[in-house]
Amino acid sequence: MEQTPEDPGAALIGQLTDLWIGVQNFALGLAQPGWRLYQVLIILGLALVAWALHRWSSERLNAYIRGNDGWKPWQLRALVQVRRRLGLIWFALLAGAVWAVMQEVTWPSRSYLIGLAATLSAVWVLIAFAAQLVRNRFLRRTVTWALWIYATLFYLGVAEEVGAFLDGLALELGAFRLSVLDVIVALVVIGVLFTLARILSTTASASIRSNDDISPSMQVLAVKVVQLVLFAGAFFIGLRSIGIDLTGLAVLSGAIGVGLGFGLQKVVSNLVSGVIILLDKSIKPGDVISLGETFGWIQTLGARYASVVTRDGKEYLIPNEDLITGQVVNWSHSNDFVRLDIYFGTAYGDDPHKVRKLAVEAARGVNRVLGDRDPVCHIVGFGDSSVDYILRFWIKDPTGGLTNIRGNVYLALWDAFKANDISIPFPQREVRMLGEEGAGEETARLQDKALD
Repeated sequence: MEQTPEDPGAALIGQLTDLWIGVQNFALGLAQPGWRLYQVLIILGLALVAWALHRWSSERLNAYIRGNDGWKPWQLRALVQVRRRLGLIWFALLAGAVWAVMQEVTWPSRSYLIGLAATLSAVWVLIAFAAQLVRNRFLRRTVTWALWIYATLFYLGVAEEVGAFLDGLALELGAFRLSVLDVIVALVVIGVLFTLARILSTTASASIRSNDDISPSMQVLAVKVVQLVLFAGAFFIGLRSIGIDLTGLAVLSGAIGVGLGFGLQKVVSNLVSGVIILLDKSIKPGDVISLGETFGWIQTLGARYASVVTRDGKEYLIPNEDLITGQVVNWSHSNDFVRLDIYFGTAYGDDPHKVRKLAVEAARGVNRVLGDRDPVCHIVGFGDSSVDYILRFWIKDPTGGLTNIRGNVYLALWDAFKANDISIPFPQREVRMLGEEGAGEETARLQDKALD
């Protein structure tokens, strides 16, 4: 007689029923008088003692931390983690000690629950410390709880039954089948691979940044390529490790890419512009640039924007596309030498030869003005009330600011001209007031004109 396939819903209900019956039998067994109940009471007593020791030791550990200065950050983080889990640590130590004693003085079957509690608490402590490798707080908590649950099920001996139950909760579309167990395994595998990728990325980035033979822009590009390769590889390896076919994913990603290409043109343009900037080395971290009215130095080059910090502490996030298509003044592209020009004028009665000499000497005596590139001063025109000059000088540290060095040179010119009786003219206007006689004649003339 041909058998009909079992209904998935009925199978799931059967698994739930068996699991619930097993839990009930285990709970009833613990409630019966005997060594199982005694072990449960001993575990509860150890938990109370561990809680009291936790309160006592936490206060002393806090006092020890406050009484020692000069702790390194990683040491403080480690002590904080120890303090948060002192109760669990004390319970693991006490339960392990009681289990070891009972193994020697009585039958092993009379202490297996205590040994199980000691093992689980020790494993929980190790998981809590190992999870600190995950930096993201939400992800770290998720990983911690997931590993705690798995370790508990494993040591209780019900991991296979729970796994079969989760595998029964599946979504089936034709040949495609995705169960809850597959999702959990995928998240765990990808999470572990992402953690390893982050550790490798951090190590490789530190090695690249410490290599002085690589230019700053190429360092940024190399770091981003390493991060992209490691994290993308971790994602796809994680999917392949649980048996997900990536062929359909490739077709789907291609279709999504076409749609995103139209909707995210600016984002893609900024990404491509960022790669171009890193490759042609036109702008690199530490360069001093001017873009419109923004003057500052490049702090970081991101995938989408460049961070420019100005002298007043403002940080501008300039899209990479603007750096490619706009007119950017890079004050330190090929070298750090920058020439600055200032304009001034003196009276026609002052000797221009003397003025030029005094201006050059005044600029030469200002800090930050280069002495190996002498300042020069030239006449550029004869104005309405002054002889106009231009003073040119060089500096090598544009990151120190341009306005302040110009102001210092102007101040040096003022002092030099004042000490040598050189006058700086300014426009003047004369206002003549008519006297009483002139005013009377004008009034009579206006009256005669009105009578006519």
